[in-house]
Amino acid sequence: MARMLREVCGAAASGPRVRFGPSPTGFLHLGGLRTALYNYVFAKQQRGTFVLRVEDTDQGRVVAGAAESIEDMLHWAGIPPDESPRRGGPFGPYQQSHRLDLYRAASEALLDRGAAYRCFCTPQRLELLRKEALRNQQTPRYDNRCRHLTPKEVAEKLAQGLDWVVRFRLERGVEPFQDLVYGWNKHEVAEVEGDPVILKADGFPTYHLANVVDDHHMGISHVLRGTEWLTSTSKHLLLYKAFGWDPPQFGHLPLLLNKDGSKLSKRQGDIFLERFAQEGYLPEALLDMITNCGSGFAEKQMGRTLEELISQFEIGRVTTHSALLDLEKLPEFNRMHLTRHIENEGLRQKLIQELRLLVEHVYGDQQVDKEVLEKEYVEQVLLLRKGHISHLKDLVSDNYSYLWVRPSVSREQLQMISAEVDEIGKLVL
Repeated sequence: MARMLREVCGAAASGPRVRFGPSPTGFLHLGGLRTALYNYVFAKQQRGTFVLRVEDTDQGRVVAGAAESIEDMLHWAGIPPDESPRRGGPFGPYQQSHRLDLYRAASEALLDRGAAYRCFCTPQRLELLRKEALRNQQTPRYDNRCRHLTPKEVAEKLAQGLDWVVRFRLERGVEPFQDLVYGWNKHEVAEVEGDPVILKADGFPTYHLANVVDDHHMGISHVLRGTEWLTSTSKHLLLYKAFGWDPPQFGHLPLLLNKDGSKLSKRQGDIFLERFAQEGYLPEALLDMITNCGSGFAEKQMGRTLEELISQFEIGRVTTHSALLDLEKLPEFNRMHLTRHIENEGLRQKLIQELRLLVEHVYGDQQVDKEVLEKEYVEQVLLLRKGHISHLKDLVSDNYSYLWVRPSVSREQLQMISAEVDEIGKLVL
């Protein structure tokens, strides 16, 4: 433990430590990318550390391969984590399902201090409470019944082998906190909620316990997460107080919404990063678009590189207004960044190789002349069509087929254009 504390202090001294904690219940979409990006640019601007932590405590909803895909997509987007399940690091493991002993020890510490208690209420009783509240047009909440069990009653129920969970005692009189985006905030959670479960019967923690414990033990100095967690922060601060730990600084990012103001949903097939990668979009275009529609930068401008995003970012410039995403503008963002790639000597060489492969894939069975695959020819095509195309694959569309294969037109088709086709053919030859 002493070594871990020294490592945490050393990490904090060298720059901020931030984390992106996706749940692998689906693949990475634009909303998650935006949260990861803000954490990344915040850390890199101050020579800090960007941590990827997979929050897979809800095992029933975990999608196979999602955790690996999320890390793959962060690398594809150009914002790879410094510490992660794949890369490792001094505070691993970086997957919450592999840290159960730590959460169990933390919950035991709270039980010993009287800050938490075992709850033996059955799912059936909890469901009855919920239905009764809805019938009375009230918000469902736990009635804290097991909070009042005596040590003797707890021992008797344990002896009976009854299932139990651990609940945290919410206390009134929470202290206000200053959010980096929303300013001073305070939510009297004890007045509107029942005591929350922090450790489930299967030994897995809930979000509230796992995040507080992990952020502390991983030395996280700043938590930049979605605004949907703003009202839970007072609850998390109560947990920090119960443990006797100093909390990180919190900053809650406004939501990224669809153009019509509706929430991004994992049911929308057009918001996942794999789809954009498969369709040939440049990651720089996505990063540019999702920051351009929001806040946190000096001004709105198209065409910013990741280096420019890092240098221009200011957490104090993030507003509380939701960002509206207009995917119809993405081709224009991609055109601008593709143009920049073509103009850059090093990046252009990569495009030449990619375009060669595209040509061979699309026209390989149409006897492509070897000359059209030569570097100089492909490079000339890119430079001539710079600024006119939004995707590299545009150059292998039917409109540009003449660049790669000789036109093959039947005599009958030509006669429909001109009755003098034979004479024209002789002149051409």
